[in-house]
Amino acid sequence: MPVSVLYFLATTSLTLPQVGAALSIAALVSLPFVLFVGQVVDRVGAKRVLIVANAVQAIGFVGYTQASSFAEVVLLTSLVGLGQSAFWASYSPLVAALSEPGERELWFGFLGALRNVGFALGGLAAGLVVTIDTTTAYRAVVLANAASYVVAVVLYLLVRDTAQQRPPEEDRAHWAVALRDKPFRILVLGNLVYALCSMALNIAMPVYASEILELPGWVTGAIFTVNTVLVGFGQGLVVRRMTGHARYRIALLANVVFAAGFVLLAGVSALSTSLAAVAILVAVAVYTLGELLGGPVLTTIAVDSRPAHLRGRYMALYQLSWLVCGIIAPSAFTWLLAHGEMTVWFALIGVAAVGALICMRMPSVLPVAAARVTNRADDAADASTVA
Repeated sequence: MPVSVLYFLATTSLTLPQVGAALSIAALVSLPFVLFVGQVVDRVGAKRVLIVANAVQAIGFVGYTQASSFAEVVLLTSLVGLGQSAFWASYSPLVAALSEPGERELWFGFLGALRNVGFALGGLAAGLVVTIDTTTAYRAVVLANAASYVVAVVLYLLVRDTAQQRPPEEDRAHWAVALRDKPFRILVLGNLVYALCSMALNIAMPVYASEILELPGWVTGAIFTVNTVLVGFGQGLVVRRMTGHARYRIALLANVVFAAGFVLLAGVSALSTSLAAVAILVAVAVYTLGELLGGPVLTTIAVDSRPAHLRGRYMALYQLSWLVCGIIAPSAFTWLLAHGEMTVWFALIGVAAVGALICMRMPSVLPVAAARVTNRADDAADASTVA
């Protein structure tokens, strides 16, 4: 939740370093938990885990209103973090269980765009609260957030159950079966690159625009607006244009486009303020195209590449790459920004290049990565592969 740091600063006596430490502890607590959740998903079904995950987050955000000490903030943010980890570990398995092979890029793309709209609305609410800047306003938005999770619980109760019967020996399979899977680890590394590039939007770009380039304040807001609008209105169009193309090549193109966006961002520093304000938004638009290309395809490769009865374990490992990036990206990006105005972009260009190499390796170890996107369930079995 974007307003969490400001909420605890406004409603408790904690300092910024203390709040940051509490959130870091919560992130570390969530890291190993996600693997356990994957095993639970395979045992009881993704729907049940999602319901519990949303209920836990609702309880956590209600608890925010009673937090005053460092220990209480750590406890409550850890509770919310565990709920978030459980959500992300079970979200993709549920989507996969409710959709048919061949149409999953469409569903992951659509739901990703819809989620981005939700993030935008949350950002607007956070901005309004910051403008009002009263304890009552902060508590109101936290309770509203808790209420949204209650609504999610009700909606998930209406979804058909996806739990299935499994042989006992399969049910007892350890989560490490995914960790030992070398081909799948290559995909996880590819997603790690995608996650690092994706986090540049929320961390590196705002700091670069406001602190390094010292652009007008509206530019930072415009960065998120451009991304939100393009994801909301462009994701469906991009997924449709993927039809007939090999998945790994689309993921490869995503890394190339990411790199192009980072090159443009690095070049912005050489422009005047007025030109830089326009150029950085163009760079964000290019960067966003990489985001639109990579997300649906990588997730579909992950859910389609391994058996359905082990999908929870594998998707938990896949989600672990996002959690790791969430821990290392803030400190890494800010450190790079402090050591040169273009250093972070050169580093990210290198990261995207590594991602491109990983994508080129995928079809030789993950056959579904070579399959063509069909965007039709009845064509999934006939999807051809490429060398």
